[in-house]
Amino acid sequence: MLKFLLILFLLFLSFWSFSQETNLSEVVINIAEELAADDSDPEAAVTYIERLYELAENPVKINSAGENEISRLFFLSDFQAKALTDYAHSSGRIISVYELINIPGFDKETAEMMIPFITLDSKTTVNSDSVHWRNTSITNLSIRSGNDDTTSLGSTWKILTKYKFTAGGFSGGFTAEKDPGEKFFSANPPLPDFLSANLTYIGSGLIRRLIVGDYSARFGQGTNINTGIRTGLSLTAPGYMSASDEIKPYTSTDENNFFRGVAAEFSYENLGLTLFYSKNYSDATLGSLSGSSKDYIENFYLAGIHNTSSLLQKKDAIYELAYGINLSYNFNNVRVGFTWSGDRFSLPVKMTGNDPVDIFDFEGDRNNLYTFSYNGLIKRILLYGEFSTNEYKKYAIIQGLSFRPSDRLTINFIFRNYSAGYISFHGKGPGAGSATGNDQGILGNFTFEAAKHLFISGGCDIQKFQWLKYRCSSPSSAMRQEIRVRFTPTETLTIDASYNNRFSMVDNTEANGIPEQKQIITKSIKGSVRYSPYENLTLGTRIDYKVVDPSGSKGMLLLQDMVYRFRQLPVTLWFRYCIFQTDDWDSRLYTYENDLLYSFSIPALSGEGSRSYIMAKWDIVDFAEIRVKYGLTSLIESGTSTKNNKELKIQFKIQF
Repeated sequence: MLKFLLILFLLFLSFWSFSQETNLSEVVINIAEELAADDSDPEAAVTYIERLYELAENPVKINSAGENEISRLFFLSDFQAKALTDYAHSSGRIISVYELINIPGFDKETAEMMIPFITLDSKTTVNSDSVHWRNTSITNLSIRSGNDDTTSLGSTWKILTKYKFTAGGFSGGFTAEKDPGEKFFSANPPLPDFLSANLTYIGSGLIRRLIVGDYSARFGQGTNINTGIRTGLSLTAPGYMSASDEIKPYTSTDENNFFRGVAAEFSYENLGLTLFYSKNYSDATLGSLSGSSKDYIENFYLAGIHNTSSLLQKKDAIYELAYGINLSYNFNNVRVGFTWSGDRFSLPVKMTGNDPVDIFDFEGDRNNLYTFSYNGLIKRILLYGEFSTNEYKKYAIIQGLSFRPSDRLTINFIFRNYSAGYISFHGKGPGAGSATGNDQGILGNFTFEAAKHLFISGGCDIQKFQWLKYRCSSPSSAMRQEIRVRFTPTETLTIDASYNNRFSMVDNTEANGIPEQKQIITKSIKGSVRYSPYENLTLGTRIDYKVVDPSGSKGMLLLQDMVYRFRQLPVTLWFRYCIFQTDDWDSRLYTYENDLLYSFSIPALSGEGSRSYIMAKWDIVDFAEIRVKYGLTSLIESGTSTKNNKELKIQFKIQF
């Protein structure tokens, strides 16, 4: 009873009065949750958050009228990026952020979302006579209860350190990490379990960017190369993520999906050229045909955890050579591109099992991909597409359409077809799943400004799997549907409600003989209110309800957030209290949490219990801050007993 009274009390507080300020970290986590909500890979939130903080530190100069500069706003659609580029070029100079509302494809909500990440300054060149050094260092320490496995090689602490410097057109840095149970210095010579570094030059002439060290790359829709942000398919977003060609320094902690070598981007008038070469070691499980030496790859190990002797043997077991070229040309309203990439492995990949699911898996030691892409804007209609193929005539096709019949309505369609057997080791094209093969589907969605401050959006995605897949031993289908209503009557109040319906097919393991398929239908309702009663106080309330058929499994969640910034002290507090109850794992619920800078937390809540955390940020001096987060998950087990899982995170940031 006390838990419910606490929730109701905090809910009452959320309807007190208004404010004018939103903390940057709140904006970042809200956008990251929005972008990653429909991504099957929760790790995508890490990439989103990092990119958003990078934009906040180095805002986009929208008055530069350069498409490459404006495309850094990766959360805009191609339609919006193109419209903004054309408007900045024709108007001469954008004076106010709210001037963006008059551009086709934009509204007040989008303009306000862009505020932390743009500047009206039009200067794009660097004055070499006044090079200013800037250094940023972040160290995270975290520990969780229950990670005291005696078989682990190292301590239970997770340690992450990031350093970055900028000086004129040059920048660089490194990332070092060890996961729980790993040794911090495990290599020979002794180095952190994961160490990444890069040096970057950015110019405004023929050479636009040069990176030596670790980097990520993305071209077009990403079906060939995309080690950066996945082109997700949101059912209720106003558009799809902008297709772009870019190379970027690698600063994440995925230990396998990045390039290590050199990459260069060149530009001459409307012609763009990118070259890249990489030799990187990856984790893998090796097998032996001769019985005396390891001579083939059984499978790739992607978890990146090396906390036991057996897992440590998988570390950097093979190396991969990756190289390629991207060529693009901008016509008046049409952009075309061609990409070729090649992969070579130090050992061949060989299938060892007889599971029919694996028939189309990759075998051999090399893989070449060829891609053609285009996008064109015709008045209010944006057409875009991409075709990729390999040497075995397996292909990936993307074709999309986005148009605005009126300033208040946006409609999008996208068709994709990934044939079984199409393999891209570093590609992540548009899709609802984590794999880029054996997926055919079409998605349609819309966003409508029904009234002032009232937005209605919805969408439907229909999928077909022409071959077997995980938990399904015959061709199958799936569908997602969602409708969402968002009301923002003032700058301090946001009301959001959504209904989601998902359909999928899996094997019925309860029947004997050849497995029959059964349908799984998941329906969920979500409502949230975000409110700022004072300039230094933000409150949020959310309720989720979920039901899964035919099992009838149900889940419910109720939470209250509070962010408070002291007026006289350089201290900010984040607090959450959440109660949940689900019948089983099928009706589990996910919630995004505020976390340390460049970090994320998306706990899966299942069973009956509560989840709470408190985080404090203290700006010690102008150039240093410390954050501390303490989280507690309490699960009710076997009647009255309670199991508590605790976590502690500490972060130090220095910037000068």
